[in-house]
Amino acid sequence: MKVLLIGDIMGEPGRRAVLRCLPKLIGQQGIDLVVANAENAAGGFGITPDLADELFEVGVSVITTGNHAWDKKEILDYFKTERRLLRPANYPPGVPGSGAVIVETPGGEKVAILHLMGRTFLPTIDCPFQVGQREVARLKQETPAVLVDMHAEATSEKMAMGYYLDGSVTAVVGTHTHVQTADEQILPKGTAYITDIGMTGPIHSVIGIKKEMAIEKFLTQMPRRFEVAGGPAIFCAVLVELDGRLGKALRIERFRLSE
Repeated sequence: MKVLLIGDIMGEPGRRAVLRCLPKLIGQQGIDLVVANAENAAGGFGITPDLADELFEVGVSVITTGNHAWDKKEILDYFKTERRLLRPANYPPGVPGSGAVIVETPGGEKVAILHLMGRTFLPTIDCPFQVGQREVARLKQETPAVLVDMHAEATSEKMAMGYYLDGSVTAVVGTHTHVQTADEQILPKGTAYITDIGMTGPIHSVIGIKKEMAIEKFLTQMPRRFEVAGGPAIFCAVLVELDGRLGKALRIERFRLSE
């Protein structure tokens, strides 16, 4: 079984890159399931129901988010009804939506997607390690194949989660920092891992933002509203091949494609 995980989709350029690259990649690689982080899909901040539907229509199976999950108020009710749209599982009880979902591939194999968020330099919510351990145990009662989107700022927190869950999940992939890392690997106990999938969005930018705005912010430290950069975009993703019966990762491959 092959699962493609797409890094943070940033605004219109990111959505455009998905529309152009994903259908071709699905056909070329024989991909069974697609997971995309889209917390920045709506102008760089949040996601709307229409944009979520657009991604589902082009081939995305599950959408993960992160700390920007709630930026668009119109998404709150959508979280309650669309099980394929996830928010981090370690948000407090009562928050709209779910942090995990089990989906079925066209071949009839079940795959669980678990979404966690780190706490270093991000909102202080429940412990992702303790919540992650509990959720993995619950999900594995239905399927051995569990893939984790670890949405975190600190490289160390992502790496720690990878080793913490090594051998108990199929893959741990990092999102949020928008810069693709070159450390894709199979960890010692068999879990596929990468610290950050990278950003799907404008190439000539500072993590997706207009570079002039980001530079001005660093120079002046004055508050300002950021805007998504324009121009050509990149498509960042990883492909995890796994044995669906055992839930074991066989390989992980990194992609960085131009439109």
